[in-house]
This record gives sequence, C-alpha cells and structure tokens, in this order.
Amino acid sequence: MKRFIELSHILQDGAGAYPGLPQPIIGPYLDHEGSRSRYDGKAEFYLGQIQTVTNVGTYIDSPFHRFRDGQDLSSIALDRVAGLPGIVLTADPGTMRPLSLSAKKTELAGRAVLVKTGWDRLWGKDEYAKDAPFLGIDFVRLLVDAGARLVGVDFLNVDDTSDPARPVHTRLLKEGTLIVENLTNLSALPPDGFLFSAVPLMVAGGASFPVRAYAELPDR
Repeated sequence: MKRFIELSHILQDGAGAYPGLPQPIIGPYLDHEGSRSRYDGKAEFYLGQIQTVTNVGTYIDSPFHRFRDGQDLSSIALDRVAGLPGIVLTADPGTMRPLSLSAKKTELAGRAVLVKTGWDRLWGKDEYAKDAPFLGIDFVRLLVDAGARLVGVDFLNVDDTSDPARPVHTRLLKEGTLIVENLTNLSALPPDGFLFSAVPLMVAGGASFPVRAYAELPDR
C-alpha cells in the first residue's frame, strides 16, 4: 500500500496565526444540542465556523500575495500544488543563517523543494519566531534558475523578517514559484522518491491560505 505522511500543523482555536496577526477563532455556529430544534428533535448536527486570517498554520503563498497582478489561489492549477515530485534538502539553522544550500539544477527542476531544519520542534513556543532561519538569496537564485515549482520550509518565513523588502518572496513569487511555510515532520521523509501535495481552497482574490500538506511514498 502507498504511504501518506502528514506534513501540516493542526489548525487550532486561538493558535497558529502569523506573529502580530489575530489568532483564529474556531468553534460552533450551532452545536449538536442547539441544532435539534431545526430537525424536530429527530436529528442533530454540529455546524462549525472559523474566523481567521489566512496566514495561519501551514499555509501557501500565491503570487498575488506579493504582486497585485499576480495569480490568486483560484488561478493556480492543481498540477502546481498536487502530486509534485519532491526532494528534501537538510540544513542546520544553528550554523547557517541565512540558509545556504547546494544542489544540482537537474535535481530541483520541476520539483517541490522542501527545506528541513528541525525548527518545527519549536512550533507553539515563543522561540519559534525568534532568530528563525530564512533562505539565502543565492539559494533562491538557484531555485529559480533550476525551475523549481514550489518551495516549502519547516520554519516561520522564507525571508529575513527584519528586511521589509522581502527579497525571497519577491523573487520566488515573481517567477511563479509557490511558497509553503510552517511545514512539519519533514524528518519522516526520504531525501527523494516521494510526491508532495499542499492544496488550498480555490479562493477568488485569495493570496495565502492554510493547506493540508502531505507526502505520498510508493509501495514498499
């Protein structure tokens, strides 16, 4: 049987929004008991609601996130976010910041390139947003020149958040290279030989949105 590996953080009430943004509110519009009158007491249903910013949990950035005339989430074809051949590159955030990774262009072309640092172990703690790793511009040039289709990281932001110019987002999204931030569990993946998916809702005017990211591994 094929194996599926979860790579997303669980979206929870009151937690997971990008620092400085309001936390999500997740709960009932009607709970089971409150819904019974709608069905003459013969059935009950939980009707939930979520109020949230879209940069929350594990999420994807579309070109529209950075550029007014860029593609929004409703314009991104499924083959750009589902079933992509993946590769994992490993970096140590304690010794390389910004992260400088090397790979052959042929290894990155047409792929979802996932950067594993282990920073996801700090998810939910204040330390997660402090001195977090980010991608070096030389590595970003390599990704663009190689034709990587998507870049995913297991930390807060592909950019140095102290730099308001956001050069990494700017370069990647200008080229149409999608970005997934706040991945987790990349240590469960092999370096190669898997398919990666991170599918958002088709939101007209959507810039970023949470995804359920996962990897599909072939039969053993």
